[in-house]
Amino acid sequence: MKNVSFRNDVLPLKNVLYRLALRITLDSAEAEDIVQETMIKVWNKRDAWSEIDSIEAFSLAICRNLALDYIKRASSQNESLEAQSYDKADSSSNPYEETSKNDRVNLVKKLVEALPEKQRSCMQLRDFEGKTYKEIASVLGISEDQVKVNIFRARQTIKQRFHQLDNYGL
Repeated sequence: MKNVSFRNDVLPLKNVLYRLALRITLDSAEAEDIVQETMIKVWNKRDAWSEIDSIEAFSLAICRNLALDYIKRASSQNESLEAQSYDKADSSSNPYEETSKNDRVNLVKKLVEALPEKQRSCMQLRDFEGKTYKEIASVLGISEDQVKVNIFRARQTIKQRFHQLDNYGL
């Protein structure tokens, strides 16, 4: 269809690919490896680039599949995937508020991680990466309507579980 350049069209995707891999694997070193492997796979398919509608969607799909393969390998080896500690840019003056805020953020992260894979992927691509429904459908190989349903269900599930857990004991 169009002339695709590795330097101009694929390399700029490395940060988006890294964020996607990191959200799925929760391991920065593994996310870097997945991005590198994604770039290699995309490069090896360079003869078919003219037949690909969206090189970005193609790259994201490869990255997602590699990250999911990592998760499957890790779970089969009974490795625990623990979330990394993230920088705390906002330091509240009240330690109680800061702790409460961190607990809520961690709770939401755990709720997102507990979602079914399709819902989690749809939600991450839409809410964290800002992808359109059409782009998400292309990456995941599902219809736009399925993307919308998965995002709606993911948001509803997180909202319900958050309120249940947040109000527990009150």
